This record gives sequence, C-alpha cells and structure tokens, in this order.
Amino acid sequence: MGTGGTSPRERYRAQVHAEIKQHAWEQVATTGVSALSLNAIAKRMGMSGPALYRYFASRDELLTELIRDAYRSLADAVLAAADSGADVAGLAHVVRDWALADPQRYFLLYGTPVPGYHAPEDTAKITSEMMAVLIEAHTAALSAEAPATPFDAHLGEHRHWADDSAPTAALRKSLAFWTRVHGVVSLELAGHFNGMGFDPALLFRQELDELLAH
Repeated sequence: MGTGGTSPRERYRAQVHAEIKQHAWEQVATTGVSALSLNAIAKRMGMSGPALYRYFASRDELLTELIRDAYRSLADAVLAAADSGADVAGLAHVVRDWALADPQRYFLLYGTPVPGYHAPEDTAKITSEMMAVLIEAHTAALSAEAPATPFDAHLGEHRHWADDSAPTAALRKSLAFWTRVHGVVSLELAGHFNGMGFDPALLFRQELDELLAH
C-alpha cells in the first residue's frame, strides 16, 4: 500500500480523474458547457474514448460532478465568510469575487440551463445550505433586534406554494435582494457594462447600499 493507505493504482486513478475535470473546465471556458465532449477531452489527454469512459460513463455524469464541485466551492466560500463574521454586504461581495475569479463556473450554476440536462437532487441540499446563510444574513440586516428566522423554517412554511400560498414578506425581501445581487453580477460577467464608462465594482457597492437602505 502507498502513503495514506492508497495504492499506486488508486492514486493514478485519482490523478487522471482530476485531470479529466481540469480539461473539462478548460473546454467549458473556451467553447461553452453545451459543447462539453468526453471524446475531445480523451483526444487531448492522449486516451481512447473507451478508456476515458471508465472514469465518467457519460457527459452528463462529468457535468454533474463539475456542478457539484462548483456549488460546494461557492457554499464553502460563503460559509467561511459567515463564520468569520461577514455581514450581508460582505457575503454579497464574496459571491461577486467568487464569480469574477471564474465566470464560466458561475454561469454553469446561474446561467442558461444546459438543454436536456437535469441536475441531481442532491445539489439542492448544497444550495439550501448556502441560501440559509444568505437569507439569515439579510434578515439580520433588516432588523438587528429581531432574531433571524432559519431558512428551514421558511421552507417548512412554504412547502405548498402550489396551493396558491406565497412566501412571507421577510423571505420575499431576502429572495429579491439576492436575485438583484445575482442579476448585477451576471450582467457584469456577461460584459454588458463594457464601454459604459463606469466602474462595475462601484456600481455593485451602490446597489448594495440602495438595497440595504430599504
């Protein structure tokens, strides 16, 4: 057995697995997620298609792992900032900084859905974990004296939205806040502010100031 209780074969397999994902991210960045191709990755790595399929059985399986990794990365960044005492504005900047560091990773989560692809249900757990922190931070910003309502409680209250019920006012405000944050970030990453003569970072700060003033 090798170091850490893994065999050379297991370490090699883990290395190739990680290399495949790295090439996948590079392909997503250059040609877009819809063009993700296992055969193209295999060719670049000097592997046969069947050899690569021993690591990922399909494009969707590879895409699912990329999505899980991206959600986990963003959630970890948000949770770490919250644990360090960041307020809602600080968390919004964490989201923007994470997005700017790798726009294609952000668009994989919040951009146009991939035709024919459906993300697995377990990604919703990671999203809920992150949204709990974001919504509680916004609730605290709305009223420093009132305790933040746990996101799970909000979910419990609104499991039957199909019955024409609606979210509470506080939850709606929090969701609207984060929707607008993501909207500004998405427009910036897509280049829609280019050539308009202003600093997107300053616009983002002004948007947060306006949102938190209400």
